[in-house]
Amino acid sequence: MPAPNATEKRPEAGIVLMQRLDALAECSDESGALTRLFLSPAHRRAINRVSGWMREAGLAVSLDAAGTLIGDWPAPSPDAPVLLLGSHLDTVRDAGRFDGALGVLAALDAIAELREAGVSLPFAVRLLAFGDEEGVRFPVTLTGSRALAGTLDARTQLAAADEDGITLGAALRDFGLDPAGLDRARFTGRALGFVELHIEQGPVLERLDRPLGIVSAINGAARYRIGVQGEAGHAGTVPMAGRRDALAAAAEMMVAIRRIGLAHPGLTATVGRIEAFPGAVNVIPGRALFTLDLRAPSDSVRATAWGEIDTALRRIAAEHVVDISIERTHEAPAAPCDPALMDALSRACASVGVAAPVLPSGAGHDAMAMAALCPMAMLFVRCRGGISHNPAESVRPADAALAVRALVGFIRNLVTEGISS
Repeated sequence: MPAPNATEKRPEAGIVLMQRLDALAECSDESGALTRLFLSPAHRRAINRVSGWMREAGLAVSLDAAGTLIGDWPAPSPDAPVLLLGSHLDTVRDAGRFDGALGVLAALDAIAELREAGVSLPFAVRLLAFGDEEGVRFPVTLTGSRALAGTLDARTQLAAADEDGITLGAALRDFGLDPAGLDRARFTGRALGFVELHIEQGPVLERLDRPLGIVSAINGAARYRIGVQGEAGHAGTVPMAGRRDALAAAAEMMVAIRRIGLAHPGLTATVGRIEAFPGAVNVIPGRALFTLDLRAPSDSVRATAWGEIDTALRRIAAEHVVDISIERTHEAPAAPCDPALMDALSRACASVGVAAPVLPSGAGHDAMAMAALCPMAMLFVRCRGGISHNPAESVRPADAALAVRALVGFIRNLVTEGISS
């Protein structure tokens, strides 16, 4: 392997990375905004564009049955383990240009830098550009990463339909893929691990004035639909003391949720939607509905907080003489990052002059699905204002260049420290 200074950052590499991000943002389903949905014409254009860049880097390019674009740097031995890198190409509607795309293209830049330097690795490297992380077009998500990890419920997933009634199975066929081959998308080799570089999508790194961060875990999440049933009545004739006001009870419940959320470090508790019925200005609300999104990097912390919230909601319902119904609509366990990979990433960041703090990810990522296959880790990059899923999404070119250098150092660490054996 060449001496460590043989792969110092190419002066133009950071510029090329930002130019490629701009070029990829041109692949959109919507004029005047970046919207790139899974299996759409824009997704096809993005695949074609990234495929060309992968080939320029000397990678063998393929597309699996789940629409995941794959770039392979093979090892000298066919029995060698594989390091998996990547992120996703799809976006939300009216998106920013860094969510997902930065992780794919920064990893590609790191691979190209190592290959241009003539580095020989004892393991293979596979770059993955997943197509369905956001879950915008279909009411399912993580199709590509779940297929690769072998956890995809193909029957349920393929039957999911978009707003035009097109099922995922039909969309895959229209894209030239074979839904019956989803089982063959499963990774069957020996994976060293999966590492995903991603913008933070939050303000912590910016507040700490750090360009890079190491993820400790992807938060587990649970979602609830909570109904409060009281009694509607005339706003002017029913005395305050005798009311069964569903909205007033719900409001007190939300205050309690916030108080409990603040009491548990690392926990987030979000009421994102509320409705009141009948919804007239002169009628006491007889029914209220609201949602709760509860997340934490520790499932035990989340479970403890939910127990406290459940107790508080039922107590408040009794005090207001209203009935309460609670339905859990979603639950996903926390996905802790691998300590050895985290440590290697931390040392790689230190080697480029960054003391990277450790922080949880409040958002879900493909790495969450990949944790079922192999050890995983994530490297966060600072984003301006913590803004994401928004055209204002912004990353400093210098931070992106540091992230690439850290990835290069991380891959070297796997060799020099014996993690690749």
